[in-house]
Amino acid sequence: MIGNWPDCGFIRFAWHPEIFRWAQAARDIGRSVASDLSMRATWLQCEGTWFVGVDALPSDPFGSVNAVPLPEPVKSWIGARVDLHPAQLSITYPGYPRPRAGESEAAFRYRRYRDAAHMDGLIAEGTPKRRFLRERHDWILGLPLTETTSGASPLVVWPGSHHILQQAMIDALAGVPDAEWSGVDVTDVYQAARKRVFSECTRTPLFTRPGEGVLLNPFMLHGVAPWQPTAQASGDGRMVAYLRPESCESGPTWLRQK
Repeated sequence: MIGNWPDCGFIRFAWHPEIFRWAQAARDIGRSVASDLSMRATWLQCEGTWFVGVDALPSDPFGSVNAVPLPEPVKSWIGARVDLHPAQLSITYPGYPRPRAGESEAAFRYRRYRDAAHMDGLIAEGTPKRRFLRERHDWILGLPLTETTSGASPLVVWPGSHHILQQAMIDALAGVPDAEWSGVDVTDVYQAARKRVFSECTRTPLFTRPGEGVLLNPFMLHGVAPWQPTAQASGDGRMVAYLRPESCESGPTWLRQK
């Protein structure tokens, strides 16, 4: 985990040649992944406007891609890792968002007008959907791979939201053995906290370019903005690599991290 988060809950990495080199290597592989027919059949959603790409980019457990190591500006914050999953390759295209298969009208409205804002690790199950904390991440790292203009579905965050959502999870889970967390329905406390975030925190798009990056607190509310009609990008779309490793810390340590 990271023990010295800024109060806003995220860290922006300015352009750096090592980050840019990693992004170039990942972009070249990402193009092959995104054009693979089996990958497209699995991951292309929202009527062709979002390639979800979970674990689709073949980075190694150290974060290297095609022998290019994870950049030092990033490693200076996250430390040496040997347990990283293959990166998510998230790609949005002009027209995003369109409805996702099986998505209700209310869920689609939330995607369009609230950027599908969420806290990672809270998995929705059942009918009606109820949420459970099934994944505990140390952090969320986003590294853009393609050049676009600022309206091409940038990452959106609500600075300070991690304080509100962390306290909500503490309220819901404190005193519960962490082995039982995955069975605790946190839907109501999560929705109340999310409503408070929308009221008290400022929606903030984080436009980034290849060579830059963003590191998010695991409790941060975040989403993806709709693609604006005037936005420009290559045929590759808005391509971003995401890493969000599961934490090895105990549940109470993770829950009360600073």
